Amino acid sequence: MRRPRTPLRMELPLILVLGVIWMSLWQSFDAGTFIIGLIYGTILVRVFYLPPLRGTGRINPVWGVVFLVRFLGKMVLASFEVSWIAVVKGPRVRNSLTSVQLRSHDDLLVTLTAHSLALVPGSVVIDVDRTTATLYLHVLNVADDADAERVRQDALATEALLIRVLGTRSDLAGVKAEKRLGRVAGLSKTEREAPVASQSADIRVLGRGGAGLSDMSGRTPRRKGKP
Repeated sequence: MRRPRTPLRMELPLILVLGVIWMSLWQSFDAGTFIIGLIYGTILVRVFYLPPLRGTGRINPVWGVVFLVRFLGKMVLASFEVSWIAVVKGPRVRNSLTSVQLRSHDDLLVTLTAHSLALVPGSVVIDVDRTTATLYLHVLNVADDADAERVRQDALATEALLIRVLGTRSDLAGVKAEKRLGRVAGLSKTEREAPVASQSADIRVLGRGGAGLSDMSGRTPRRKGKP
């Protein structure tokens, strides 16, 4: 059974991103390399079978420029930082495996976020949990929990920019709500480390109408002063 053909306009954002990724892989940011990336991206998207992508049909070029400037700036800064760490700390540098749960479960956004983080020197995506949209990063020069938290927030900031560029309207509304309320996605360090309440036989469930209480064993306890 032949799969339905996706309109080219729905795949255009992906082709453009593949063109940028091609330039990043070759570390050659010129028009010729970008055009070759677009050609290969078009062949990859239109000829080879890919899992169906919902796509949003929207792309914000202004936020696209913001993301690209930030991405290139991080690449340059991280290159100097990795060089400095290699010279000063060498084998004494401490690394970390850090998990980042993303906001969006859209396959395209998860993939773009993972590649955007992996292309920056000093960090590598070693695994992706598709069911929970969680990335597992190996990050250079992470000495404590505060450094790990900065890695998480940086990854979430990268995802937020990609959502503003071509995310779904629901994901975009979530990012705008975070901005308006002054909050960030995910659990805080305190919330992640909080122990889960144990489920003991003392847990009580309120009965219908509040008339009776029962414990986990199914027995109804007697009230004081009554038989």
